[in-house]
Amino acid sequence: MSPNIPKTMKAAVLFGKDNLRVEEVPVPEPVEHEVLIKVHACAICGTDPTVISRGWKGMPEYGTFTPGHEYSGEIVKVGPGVKDFKVGDRIAIESHKGCGYCRNCKRGRYTICLNYGKPETGHRHYGFTNNGGYAQYVVNNVSTLYTIPDNVSYEEAALVTTAACVHYALDNIGGFLGGETVAVFGPGPIGLMAVQLSKALGAGKVYLTGTRESRLKVGRELGADMTINIHEQDVVDTIMKGTDGLGVELAIECSGAPSAVEEAYEVVIRGGRISFIGDSHENPTPNHRKFVLDDLKAAGVRGEGLGDCRRSLELFKMGKINAKPFITHHFSLEEINEGIETFVKRKGGALKVIIHPND
Repeated sequence: MSPNIPKTMKAAVLFGKDNLRVEEVPVPEPVEHEVLIKVHACAICGTDPTVISRGWKGMPEYGTFTPGHEYSGEIVKVGPGVKDFKVGDRIAIESHKGCGYCRNCKRGRYTICLNYGKPETGHRHYGFTNNGGYAQYVVNNVSTLYTIPDNVSYEEAALVTTAACVHYALDNIGGFLGGETVAVFGPGPIGLMAVQLSKALGAGKVYLTGTRESRLKVGRELGADMTINIHEQDVVDTIMKGTDGLGVELAIECSGAPSAVEEAYEVVIRGGRISFIGDSHENPTPNHRKFVLDDLKAAGVRGEGLGDCRRSLELFKMGKINAKPFITHHFSLEEINEGIETFVKRKGGALKVIIHPND
């Protein structure tokens, strides 16, 4: 170890379901094509409470695993074979590294690597099947790194995968055309980013649906042309009236709520597209007949991919999308359980909660 890097660090280690403790553990050593990152910001994602409370397929043993997958920091050591990054670089990460040789990886679909959860193949999913960013230091493969622009903070850069997931959703559904009408379901961080990114890419009218007026208000500030409180208005009726009975060209479902999934099918124009980002733990009953007869297209999204982190960081740099309105709370690593509770219970209007392992 370099004399500037300690031999041990603090990390939030998962010892069992809902049993996350800050412990003193060894600082990891980067191997070939890896770097050691000093973590400055790790955002709590909606998937993290699921990992903590339910576990995850391919997760390391309890007592050895640190979650957290939306992080940024500074490179403090490089492993053998690292050429494009150096000590001192400010970097953001994406959480997926595929094995590199399975059928899906060979066609660029590494987020659905066929060797998922098999570290011996080279697969890594940081914060899920490998240690993540709720720690003072973490190692990452160089394929997951992106240089942070000078005018973007560590906190903002930690949200790059929030934007990149939406970017990937648009890629996965066949792209996006300026002037298209869009309906976004769910005003969480992903949904609000979908509003902002759609507008940045030239969307026409953007509808945003949800239940919390505080979040719908943020949506309007980020560019939503109309917000629909589902407790006060009929979503399908409102959108169909607003589009002269035709429907929207693109629906982006970000909530995972069964009712929203079903409504997404109903508000899309004939020949339109639906992107599913929200993960539902229930089984919606969409209108399959409409899907077939209206020649709709739909695609699911798992994480970020296809260089979308790089493009999202460029939009941050240009000011086309803004991560600052999403960041509502900050906690130290020692306060991580309070931070997670704040996020889950939406205390104080929490949207994105940032953990600072080294501050």
